[in-house]
Amino acid sequence: MDLNKIMNDLEKKHPGEVEYLQAVREVLESIEDVVNENPHFESAGIIERLIEPDRVLTFKVQWVDDNGKVHINLGYRVQFNNSIGPYKGGLRFHPSVNLSILKFLGFEQIFKNSLTTLPMGGGKGGSDFNPKGKSDSEIMRFCQAFMLELWRLIGPNTDVPAGDIGVGGKEIGYMYGMYKKLARENTGVLTGKGLNWGGSLIRPEATGFGTVYFAKEMLATIGETFKGKIVAVSGFGNVAWGATLKVVELGGKVVTLSGPDGYIHDPEGITGEKIDYMLELRASNQDIVAPYAKEFPEATFYPDAKPWEVKVDVALPCATQNELGEEDAKKLIENGCVCIAEGANMPSTPEAIDIFQNNRVLFGPGKAANAGGVATSGLEMTQNAMKLAWTREEVDEKLHHIMISIHNACVQYGEREDETIDYVKGANVAGFLKVANSMLDQGIA
Repeated sequence: MDLNKIMNDLEKKHPGEVEYLQAVREVLESIEDVVNENPHFESAGIIERLIEPDRVLTFKVQWVDDNGKVHINLGYRVQFNNSIGPYKGGLRFHPSVNLSILKFLGFEQIFKNSLTTLPMGGGKGGSDFNPKGKSDSEIMRFCQAFMLELWRLIGPNTDVPAGDIGVGGKEIGYMYGMYKKLARENTGVLTGKGLNWGGSLIRPEATGFGTVYFAKEMLATIGETFKGKIVAVSGFGNVAWGATLKVVELGGKVVTLSGPDGYIHDPEGITGEKIDYMLELRASNQDIVAPYAKEFPEATFYPDAKPWEVKVDVALPCATQNELGEEDAKKLIENGCVCIAEGANMPSTPEAIDIFQNNRVLFGPGKAANAGGVATSGLEMTQNAMKLAWTREEVDEKLHHIMISIHNACVQYGEREDETIDYVKGANVAGFLKVANSMLDQGIA
């Protein structure tokens, strides 16, 4: 495999799509040896077929605000690869949404879904619509208009969207209501549904739970547990919430949360009523964490800063892509951090990852560490198909087993000669082999 030629050709076809190109390069660099050892992958054009999405769908979304003014947003669905199952991946509603971000997320989703061992392909979608500051009626009208364009492209055995940033249970409900009306059927075409109408218990917390379960397995490789560990968490959405709950349950202490305005440091730990307040803060639609420090004086708010400067044992970046850079990584290493597990998608820059790996600290990439969310979406699909509803304990146990299985696959393909583990390589190789061999089995179609 000529990596430089492949990347140069891709950059010519998709100039300026920085996030997408970054994600592709990171995967190809770590699977290069495996591809070169298997010439049948090259003769079948597996890499070239894998890095281009099956199709990219772009559409106009027209909706009317509460004052009667018409607004136009762009909607997208990237159906990347369905060799092991229907396309599966979230919908993101945020002003930053563009094709590069959605292609990066869809590409990552291929390997993440493969690692879960569940029959799900990779996809992603969304819109540059911003739900912040909108009334429920405006959000409903937008979601209905969005689904009016999307509904013919999805289905329970074709493409199963879920939530992501800006798309929670409310938005999923509005979209599902419109899909049901248009398709004239009740099916598991969206995941993240409400518990009253087909949703799965612990789905909102699942990505955070899974990240902590993965980190727990990583720590076990060096004879450590979460008990007594000081943990930095970024973000304060569903992933950060789930991660905080599970860290506390396992005996650790979460001391940070962050938002676009900065981060709070609470040396006494974020537990009980503080977690409840975190949920209230998130529900307020302010998208800021500063009020936490006013509510709990023992905490300090640091404006326009990131939590990676705090001395911690474990770091869980749970906010957004490229939030943890080279200098942040150096600071974590200097402060003795031994484990980093990504709860967000690609939150660490390539330079930061190099520092973690060169210093042989435990580093769990997002496609492995944060696969708990889509794994639980897959469990929701199973419950819908079987017309069952599992208990919270049953879903949590199945999720735990899936994360252990993902960790084992990473170890199998990522163990170095010095017996440390390259989780980036392990996750990429394990995810790639299942997809590539499925593509070979199914021929050129």
